[in-house]
Amino acid sequence: MHSTLTEHAQCLYGDGPRPTPGCPVRDHDEVYFVEELTFADAGTILAMLRALYPHYVDGHLPVWLRNLTYRLILLQRPDEPDLMREAALNLDFHGPDWDPIAAELRRRADALDPEHPATARPQR
Repeated sequence: MHSTLTEHAQCLYGDGPRPTPGCPVRDHDEVYFVEELTFADAGTILAMLRALYPHYVDGHLPVWLRNLTYRLILLQRPDEPDLMREAALNLDFHGPDWDPIAAELRRRADALDPEHPATARPQR
């Protein structure tokens, strides 16, 4: 059994740019991992992403699973503009299919945080 969500992800998908670590668990089950992810708190999910993918595009976590992780985080923390921008950036890395969703996340983030450098208008 894995002691953390991060450890479970490492065993299933690798450890970002580093080689996949050895793992004592013989039966890896992606469905069990997704169940564990589904009920994890936002901090635990973010810790996994930060540990495995500190540069956003490193690693081997499937795109569908990265999208799900950000969705779960934003459902738990719906009013955090920096997380919305991070999720939008993640969508940008994986093709134009999600451009409208990324744009909507940025719009919501800008509405919550109009003073952010990406949002603020120059003063005249």
